[in-house]
Amino acid sequence: MSHAIQHLCNGLIRRSIELHALYRHAAVRVSEPGLRTVLDEEAQSLSLVIAELQIQIRSHEGTPATRRRMFGAVRHRFNALMPRNDDQWIRLLARHERMLLRSFERAIARLGPGDMTSELHRQLPRLHSIDLDMHSLAKAVGVGR
Repeated sequence: MSHAIQHLCNGLIRRSIELHALYRHAAVRVSEPGLRTVLDEEAQSLSLVIAELQIQIRSHEGTPATRRRMFGAVRHRFNALMPRNDDQWIRLLARHERMLLRSFERAIARLGPGDMTSELHRQLPRLHSIDLDMHSLAKAVGVGR
C-alpha cells in the first residue's frame, strides 16, 4: 500500500472515529430515550466501518489510524461544552454524517480501482444507511440539510 493511499484511508478512519465519539457523546446528552438508542446504533455501525478499514490497512502491511485528529479532539471538547437540545444534536450529527459520506465518496473517486477502493465501496451502504437515518430524523424535527 502506498503512503498516499494509507494517508487517505487513515484520514477517513480519523474522521469516522471523531464522528463515532460525537454520536456516543450525543447519545448521553439527548433527552429522548428512543433517540439515545438510535444514536448508539449509529455509533456501533461506525465502529464496524472503522474496524474493517483498520483490518484492511493492516492486511496491506500498513499502519491504521487508531485516534482522531488533534483538531477533532478540540472540536469534540467544544461540542461537549455547548448546551444542545435533541433537535440541535440531530442537526449537528446529520451535518457531520453528510461530510463523512462525502469524504468517502471523494476518496473512492481519487483512488481508482484497487483493494482499498473495493473496501471503501463495501462501507458505502452502511454509511448511506446512517446518513438516511439522520436525514429522516432531521426531517422529522424540521431541520433542513
